[in-house]
Amino acid sequence: MAENAILGFLQYNEEIPDSGRFAETLGVDHNLLVNVIKSLHGFKLVDAEDIKREKWVLTDEGKSYTVAGSPEVQFFFAIPPEGISREELQRKIDPSVYKIGLSQAVKNKWVEVGKLLVSRKVQHVEDRVKELLLQVQMGEALQLEEIDSLKRRKLIALQTWKGYSLRKGPNYALKRTKAATDLTREQLQRGEWKDLEFKDYNFSALGQPTEGGHLHPLLKVRAQFREIFLEMGFEEMPTNNFVESSFWNFDALFQPQQHPARDSHDTFFLQVPSTTKKLPEDYLERVQKVHESGGYGSKGYGYVWKREEAEKNLLRTHTTAVSSRMLYLLAQKPFTPKRYFSIDRVFRNEAVDRTHLAEFHQIEGLVCDRGLTLGDLIGVLNDFFSRLGVSKLRFKPAYNPYTEPSMEIFSYHEGFKKWVEVGNSGMFRPEMLRPMGLPEDVNVIAWGLSLERPTMILYGIDNIRDLFGHKVDLGLIKKNPICQLGIKQID
Repeated sequence: MAENAILGFLQYNEEIPDSGRFAETLGVDHNLLVNVIKSLHGFKLVDAEDIKREKWVLTDEGKSYTVAGSPEVQFFFAIPPEGISREELQRKIDPSVYKIGLSQAVKNKWVEVGKLLVSRKVQHVEDRVKELLLQVQMGEALQLEEIDSLKRRKLIALQTWKGYSLRKGPNYALKRTKAATDLTREQLQRGEWKDLEFKDYNFSALGQPTEGGHLHPLLKVRAQFREIFLEMGFEEMPTNNFVESSFWNFDALFQPQQHPARDSHDTFFLQVPSTTKKLPEDYLERVQKVHESGGYGSKGYGYVWKREEAEKNLLRTHTTAVSSRMLYLLAQKPFTPKRYFSIDRVFRNEAVDRTHLAEFHQIEGLVCDRGLTLGDLIGVLNDFFSRLGVSKLRFKPAYNPYTEPSMEIFSYHEGFKKWVEVGNSGMFRPEMLRPMGLPEDVNVIAWGLSLERPTMILYGIDNIRDLFGHKVDLGLIKKNPICQLGIKQID
């Protein structure tokens, strides 16, 4: 309809001077008409030249004053003839109206502000601001100084309207002929191609953008953690073993077989294969003994340790299962101090909500050396977290089955204005280390934290399901920036 109207009008007229007024005449939306004009201009059916008009319009604040009146007039009429205290006047009117109204009313010499009372200096006032705003709303012209005063108060804004003036183009026709875009076999056979008008090829047009790979936010933050560990001289442990036996995941860590974490409500156990038979027999016997009757200064747990429980296969619940394997292998050789770290996925049978998933990533670091103490653990933690930009740390005693002493790590969060937990730590127990064969003067300090929590803070994500899992927005993955670890983000 709009296209036919434009071409038909130009058949008998030299020009359409204003596309906006032409749209009003047709009773169509100007934006719709603009799309038609661009198409006709592209095919050179019409020549279109840009035109623009500027006018002053009211801001939201200006619109509100056309109804309620200007702040200075509202302020003036809130003052009774006998005067009023500033405190009572502040309670009487809106804070924003009070602040602006007081300033303008004093400037206009309408009111007097004393030590005790605010009182009127005149009996009547005229709301000139409201009158000017109504004139702008009606499209009436104002003096330059009047426009300037409203503009300084941000009550009006300049609005630019853009449109086109139209003339016949070099390919003008009363009706557009649709250009063919493809040459078909049938057109060649019938000879129809001779009478067809083909659309010109646009050799400068860009094709569809090529899609490359995009790094997930978790991978970006993981890369930064990995770099920090490597800078501190740590060696990365192999973590490609998602399926683990209960022996390495629990028993080797001196975690009792009756522990609640070993229940199916907390752990994913495999049905096929349900068990493993590949366990180091001599080490298994030492682990059984320390569980049942203790050793190395411990009384043990005093229960009958069952091999069938240790042989159950599961999805690892923590990467400490990897640490237990690495420490056992380290104990089979002449002792060499080591620093190990790992960052990989673990699995817990937990209810999924905005802060919990059944699978997530654990960051773990450990140092194995002679004569290590709790002071060494605190020192390494301060070094590690300072590289993350976290400087304010506190440590709280805690309990873990395989570390003693154990400490929860807290950092002061400047945004929340309180201390928040950022990790857990401790020294591996002798009941865990000595059965492996590590020398008696060798200790291991270790700590761990999640990968998801700092990533969510860095990227402003408050629901873990928006970060990891099937509900992730792929647009977020493609567009997310690199966020540097630092005190402003995660402390």
